[in-house]
Amino acid sequence: MELYNYLFSLLGRQAWWPADSPFEVAVGAVLTQNVSWKNVEKSIETLKRKRMMSPQAIAKAKLSHLESLIKASGFYRRKARTLKELSKLFISSGGVGEFFEGETAELRKKLLSIKGIGPETADSILLYAGGHLIFPVDNYTRRLSKKFGICSSQNYEAIRQCFEMELPKDVEVYKEMHALIVEFCKRFKSEC
Repeated sequence: MELYNYLFSLLGRQAWWPADSPFEVAVGAVLTQNVSWKNVEKSIETLKRKRMMSPQAIAKAKLSHLESLIKASGFYRRKARTLKELSKLFISSGGVGEFFEGETAELRKKLLSIKGIGPETADSILLYAGGHLIFPVDNYTRRLSKKFGICSSQNYEAIRQCFEMELPKDVEVYKEMHALIVEFCKRFKSEC
């Protein structure tokens, strides 16, 4: 919490993740892999403009059409397949809201079973779209953890557990802490 309080006093409230729905958050989490958020925004706007921002629309879409809509996000062929599988998972669960009613560990396993969704993406979807108490670890979190000695290991699960043990069990604190770390590392690259 000492780091959280320091970052919060330095940077202020971040209030992430910019989206109109939990499904849009999940789409953004897939699209942001290995690309800047500006490119993700272009793809999201295209999906919205083409009325494709729903699990049903993406699941029904021809793969080539979906690829063309998200091309700005890079790795669009792989990401299009991932989005189709994610959409099918949401549909088979009764909808996005119903999916997130499940137990965190089980939902995480389901997300990780989709090719193209790794731990960081799964945890980001669970936290930001589903409100589950799980801390996503990205490269910024890894670097900050190493620099400040937060966790002796650089293993994803070890870092996640270090943060989860130290932070209060509060979804909003997890969201804010993750956003603060990202913003800090972007602004003060030499410190991360």
